[in-house]
Amino acid sequence: QQTTKQMKTVFVLLVAVVCHSAARYSADWTSLDGRPLPPWYDEAKLGIFIHWGVFSVPAFQSEWFWWHWQGQQPPDPKCVSFMTKNYPPGFSYPEFARHFHAEFFSPGEWADMFKASGAKYVVLTAKHHEGFTNWKSVNSWNWNSVDSGPHRDLVGELGEAVRNRSLHYGLYNSLYEWFHPLYLNDKKNGFRTQDFVKQKLLPELYNMVVRYRPELIWSDGDWEAPDSYWNSTEFLAWLYNDSPVKDTVVTNDRWGAGCACKHGGYYNCQDKYSPGQLPEHKWEKCTSVDTLSWGYRRNMRIMDLMDLPTIIEDLVSTVALGGNYLLNVGPTADGMIPAVFEERLRGVGAWLQVNGEAIYASKPWRVQMENTTVPVWKGKLRSPQGEGGVQRPLRFAPGVHGAAGRPCLSAKAFSGAKHRLCMMLNQSSSDTRSE
Repeated sequence: QQTTKQMKTVFVLLVAVVCHSAARYSADWTSLDGRPLPPWYDEAKLGIFIHWGVFSVPAFQSEWFWWHWQGQQPPDPKCVSFMTKNYPPGFSYPEFARHFHAEFFSPGEWADMFKASGAKYVVLTAKHHEGFTNWKSVNSWNWNSVDSGPHRDLVGELGEAVRNRSLHYGLYNSLYEWFHPLYLNDKKNGFRTQDFVKQKLLPELYNMVVRYRPELIWSDGDWEAPDSYWNSTEFLAWLYNDSPVKDTVVTNDRWGAGCACKHGGYYNCQDKYSPGQLPEHKWEKCTSVDTLSWGYRRNMRIMDLMDLPTIIEDLVSTVALGGNYLLNVGPTADGMIPAVFEERLRGVGAWLQVNGEAIYASKPWRVQMENTTVPVWKGKLRSPQGEGGVQRPLRFAPGVHGAAGRPCLSAKAFSGAKHRLCMMLNQSSSDTRSE
């Protein structure tokens, strides 16, 4: 009888697996939002974001330089002055592409750095709002990294290196393009026409997925038009049902005006978003080491950058609230990741080598934050020596459960030390005395 029950249980599980694998999603949000998130993403916790493109050549102000210079009205006077002082009259933004050489770009070195950071996935800009693709898109003739600039398939080269180090690979793709004539014409028509979507965006997206098989699609540039204009639900239905990455791909929530924090795979909601409390839906905080830009800036200052303790605290707070942490760096036009960014990434990796069990595959604890801290293990644990050589007890505030089901606690010395650290603590009665 026991054997029969076990066989029935196995049969039910097999049926469930078959039904799940055979599930098809229709092109509507009710169906698409019901798709389970592939488990690799929640377990990963930490990813590296890379903003790289033609905007890395002027490297002034931010990756939005072209728009601030010639798109918005009135133009940003700082951008106008920068161009007037440094470039000849009549110089156009597309001319920057020939200076996007990437001559020092070593995908293996980048991938080694990302691996050392402790990240489990990497997301590269395949195309930003300027429309330049970092791969040979037939829909972006002469405005891509193979036909001009580096004359290299940057997306493909980095993807191969990242995957060779057992990291997941994702691609950022902007839906809209600031100055594409087809998009501007659709916009002029109140988005009642879809020439840009049908002739440029969708063919390019399908091609990108089939060619590079990204396990994450980080969509952006959606906010000017509804998802019906972008044909987002049709694309996602194909992605989840028939694409070569249908079982593993993860998507975010930027698929049309009003979709953020409402529809899609996981939620970004907005740049550098933190919910403040444990949300019901899986989310991700994307943030940048350079607090003023996602792309590289030649005039960045050390005071503009997140220091390592701030990054660690931000990572722990994000994971404690059930989120993933996507940390951005901006490479230079010649293909180097600035040393200060590398130092931050390797610092995060060193911290994770000690505390990673409290981060990877962790689940939020019943309490994510407290207004006061509670001292534990009086007489056992001590902080490093403070002023006058005095050691003080450590205070702990609950954070997340580690992969082994043990609580991860954020420790802070009574003396008010700024830095926090995440520690894995055993829950045996002999080890957990508190007052």
